[in-house]
Amino acid sequence: MADPTLVNGQITDAVTQANVKVLGDAPAQAIASVYQVMAQTVGLSMQNAVANQQNMSTIDTAVTTQGVNLLYSLPVAAGARGTNEIFSGNSLAELIAQLKSTVQAFG
Repeated sequence: MADPTLVNGQITDAVTQANVKVLGDAPAQAIASVYQVMAQTVGLSMQNAVANQQNMSTIDTAVTTQGVNLLYSLPVAAGARGTNEIFSGNSLAELIAQLKSTVQAFG
């Protein structure tokens, strides 16, 4: 028991034990708080990642739709004429065509 004082020794022992228990529990309480904060942070970052993926999916769908609409709105004759102009004035395309015909002649 504690040294003799004006207060009963059992009371001082009880207070001392309670204080020691609080000091002993403090590290565990601190670590528990850290774990809770970390779990909440990880959960929030996962929610943000999912929200960003959903937003990007929506944007990708809109871009694809606009691209398809653009392709469908082009006149067929203009596309054929543009393709013909690209291949008729292109020396590389003419060389490839000549090589192809040469290979076919020997095959």
